[in-house]
Amino acid sequence: MLTSTTAPATVNADPASGGRLAALSALCKASADPLRLQVLRVLCKDSFGVSELCSIFGIRQPALSHHLKVLSGAGLVATRREGNSIFYRRSSLGQRPELERLQSSIFESVDQIDLPAETAGRLAQLYRQREENSRNFFRENGHKFRQQQDLIASYEQYADTVAQMLRDAHLAHLDSALEIGPGDGAFLLELAPMFKRVVALDNAELMLAQARDRAAAAGLDNIEFVLGDTGSEKLQGLAADCAVINMVLHHTPEPGQILQDVSGCLAPGGVVLVTDLCSHDQGWARENCGDLWLGFEPRALTAWAAEAGLDDIASVYLAQRNGFQIQVRLFGRS
Repeated sequence: MLTSTTAPATVNADPASGGRLAALSALCKASADPLRLQVLRVLCKDSFGVSELCSIFGIRQPALSHHLKVLSGAGLVATRREGNSIFYRRSSLGQRPELERLQSSIFESVDQIDLPAETAGRLAQLYRQREENSRNFFRENGHKFRQQQDLIASYEQYADTVAQMLRDAHLAHLDSALEIGPGDGAFLLELAPMFKRVVALDNAELMLAQARDRAAAAGLDNIEFVLGDTGSEKLQGLAADCAVINMVLHHTPEPGQILQDVSGCLAPGGVVLVTDLCSHDQGWARENCGDLWLGFEPRALTAWAAEAGLDDIASVYLAQRNGFQIQVRLFGRS
């Protein structure tokens, strides 16, 4: 008796499916190492250069570079070049839509991890060093503040927009305002006539002295000058109807923490006005202008504000002739 056999059907491999499989495999491999998970944890809200990450984890650069290469290949970290240095940050979601849920879950799980005490200590030391570097810059260059600022964006290029956005906010109360880093005091001349009380906060004594002299020359007597940072006990009990942060965040080691602190100083219905640079690649700004960050992606500011309990209300973007772009953002707390 004759029998017939039917050969199994040939399944044509789908190239796209193969690519997804490779991406999934790389993602799983990259997240299967304790050190790489700690790197992702450290990159939660900040970006770091390779040498900074080496100091945080106490390992040599060749070893760390291997781990960063694996994370980058899996799409978990992204890079940006600042002059001759490369900085690493966590990748934004959405680059691989088919893996976004898994990537998001990895990030959420990583963010619940407590760093080893030694690693956390090194990270805190790095932030202190960044802050000290910034403070030293303004202590040594405060006498030429306006000249340094004008290299990128002069006050006149954004002041009118900031003032108009504040007027358009239609605040229910105009009792008190807080300005973080008032510089030479130019915007205090806008705030003081508008609010009953203004608090000017700066961690550089020389800059605060310039702001005080300018206010005195203008005959303003409702401004309180405070030497310190946003974590200062001197701000306890303050319920500001408005907080202004003009061209300051890119000089601070932890912008997200600044927004957290400022949010805690707001009165119900209060707003925060943030003016800063959009992300750029002009590495010379670090040495010449004391910048710790080369601007910010707008979504980064939005995310930090959301974590601080602030809603995104309005945004204006100003293009500069020198290629820089300024973002003027208004956030509010319901």
